[in-house]
Amino acid sequence: MTDVSTVTDTVLAESVTRAVEEAVAAPECGAVVTFRGVVRDDDGGRAVTGLDYEAHPDAAAVLRKVCQAVGTETGLRVAAVHRYGHLEVGDVALVAAASAGHRKEAFEACSLLVERIKAEVPIWKKQQFTDGESEWVGL
Repeated sequence: MTDVSTVTDTVLAESVTRAVEEAVAAPECGAVVTFRGVVRDDDGGRAVTGLDYEAHPDAAAVLRKVCQAVGTETGLRVAAVHRYGHLEVGDVALVAAASAGHRKEAFEACSLLVERIKAEVPIWKKQQFTDGESEWVGL
């Protein structure tokens, strides 16, 4: 399996999604589940114009460790790429994928991976609102 898991300030285009999926694909895997976290235009009833993600210098190493840990715990192939910098509504912030022999295991592993990334990888999100205010989330 090619290790594509990292953090980047470049746009997460379809080619990145394909690379993450290809990194987890294998002939014995009948299911590849991909999650794309996309910037939405609303949070709790407040209109959002964009997000700014800040990444710790060790964020890529931590992301790879999280992927390795989830892969070891589940026995499955997983990978992820997280973007940082300024993102607009509709931009992809996270691509995560897992593969397994069957869909249930792949869905569960992908969900676990996303939750672990959100909890453990040192990337912080600041939301920008249409009223000019902003707030850090999850600090």
